[in-house]
Amino acid sequence: MIKLMHRIGQNVFLRLERLLNGLFGTALNPFYYLGAIAYLMFWIIVVSGFYIYIFYDTGVEDAFGSVERITHEQWYLGGIMRSLHRYASDGLILAGVLHMLRNFVFDRYRNFRWFSWFTGVALLWLVYIAGINGYWLVWDRLAQFLAVASAEWLDWLPIFSAPLARNFLESGSVSDRFFSLLSLIHIGVPLAIFGLIWIHTQRVPQAKTSPPKPLTIGLILSLIVLALIYPALSQGHSDLNSVPFVLNLDWFYLWTFPLLYSWGAGKVWALSGGFTALVLLLPFLGWSKRGKGEHEINTVPCGHTLTAKDGETILEAALRQGLNLPYVCRDGACGVCKGKILKGTVDYGTYQEGVLTEAEKAQGKALFCCAKPLSDLDIECHEVDEHRRFPVKTMSFRVQKMERAAHDVMLIELVPEGDERMNFIAGQYVAVQLEDGIKRSYSIANAPHESEHMQLHIRQVEGGKFTGHVFNGMKEGDVLQVEGPYGNFYLREDSHKPIIFMSGGCGFGAVKGMVEYAFKAGITRPMALYWGARIPADLYSDLPEKWQREHGNFKFIPVLSEPKPEYGWQGRTGLVHEAILQDYPRLDDYQIYGCGSPEMVEAGVAPFVAKGLPEDQYFSDAFFVTCFKPDVAKASVSSGEVAHG
Repeated sequence: MIKLMHRIGQNVFLRLERLLNGLFGTALNPFYYLGAIAYLMFWIIVVSGFYIYIFYDTGVEDAFGSVERITHEQWYLGGIMRSLHRYASDGLILAGVLHMLRNFVFDRYRNFRWFSWFTGVALLWLVYIAGINGYWLVWDRLAQFLAVASAEWLDWLPIFSAPLARNFLESGSVSDRFFSLLSLIHIGVPLAIFGLIWIHTQRVPQAKTSPPKPLTIGLILSLIVLALIYPALSQGHSDLNSVPFVLNLDWFYLWTFPLLYSWGAGKVWALSGGFTALVLLLPFLGWSKRGKGEHEINTVPCGHTLTAKDGETILEAALRQGLNLPYVCRDGACGVCKGKILKGTVDYGTYQEGVLTEAEKAQGKALFCCAKPLSDLDIECHEVDEHRRFPVKTMSFRVQKMERAAHDVMLIELVPEGDERMNFIAGQYVAVQLEDGIKRSYSIANAPHESEHMQLHIRQVEGGKFTGHVFNGMKEGDVLQVEGPYGNFYLREDSHKPIIFMSGGCGFGAVKGMVEYAFKAGITRPMALYWGARIPADLYSDLPEKWQREHGNFKFIPVLSEPKPEYGWQGRTGLVHEAILQDYPRLDDYQIYGCGSPEMVEAGVAPFVAKGLPEDQYFSDAFFVTCFKPDVAKASVSSGEVAHG
């Protein structure tokens, strides 16, 4: 029965997540940040709650009036804060329930996770209690109904010497001291929630405690818009001498109260207590211990030995023990964590269709964020540093394919000689080592998910030693020594700003890898590519036009600097950075990635900054041409024949 519920639930969640991936991209899918969203809602509740408390009066006659003054006389801030407090509370419940439900259907609540599951259940009850307590503090007709109903609900328990409901039978039976007690409870319970949240997340290695900035801003703005359209309002002053008949209930918090009068308090206690007990027992139902409970994981070539608990994914085990493996979503949607199982068996887990194919599984590949060891394992993986950079290494690559894209541009496709892969970040570069030890550096022109090969775009340089060999002597099947990856030119994914790519010549190679990665990762930020060239033949790829047709968030603007009449060129002309300046009066809210000659990269700095571009939002990679001159001391590292600065 539980396995059937898992399968049905997984199918529903995967469909919903696929839909949201199409709308937001895997990097901003809210379903991958439900726990972090719950954190965000909690902090919104705390900030708005403190603001409201400054103006709140704790008294039977004063409470309602003070809330009304906050709501109406200070609607532009106090009223919005009250609505944010209300809707963020609903959001916290919604995110928390979805978070637990998702962990349940994806079987992430058993074994060592039982403690996180238990604390999650306790958190939901504490949030529920704090929410009910918060409604009382308004002391309107809804608060009156909740006070009486809660008292009658508690009176069913044989632990009170006198019925609590008697305290709400007539005006004057509720004292100011009672409201002071309610206020203290409303402060104390969130403090307990905060402490338990901290304990809850400490059990998860590198737990996400804040959503990405774009998602955070979007959620806050959505709550503000909701607060303006449907502000939280009181429902008339309470009157204990009468009974309210028509009320608007918050179904996120108050769904149990109508049941009190249709079922009776005893049945509601049985429902809530029985359901809580069942939820707490779930980690121990339908589970049979497999194997020895722990599995050893040996990593190649990192040389680390890990221990995975029963039911723990490879990525979780690595992060828990300090081994930083690459990942983005941790939910089987992006494929960044894909690695190879060299020895042993795994449960591949649940992931989005297409991220891991059957052919890849036959080759031994798995998604480390989903795969759970069923035996001791040997895996191939590469550790990254705190900036998600991969270690530099030297490998042998075979030239698999050569394609002349223009009279002076060669596209080379390399494949590793062995089973080992060179992991990299889109935008980085590698150094090709020549026989005499000199190195020539080139941008990697494909995205990281195509790790089975590496593409380089090489422009012929007059007198260039390596490019001369590429165009005149290299053939398919040749073996090259490649060192890398290098460089800090990569997409900053923690930003929500639109992206402007400025490319010159073969600088398109680095941009190509970054754009293809952005599409694969589901990044939906607006992107514009300005590709500068001398003549039309220098625009050697039709991929940008294809991207523009297939992706609504991508725009392509080619720019020629030497448009002779015989070309019949009808597009933009001049210098590529000038075209950007013409199209964007202000650059305050943009990121610019420039890749090409030093002159092109440098030419944009001052005018871009003058148009408002923050200096730390201009990312560049410059190419330096190096020619071979036998009678002069040998040059050092270059970048395109051509070195990355």
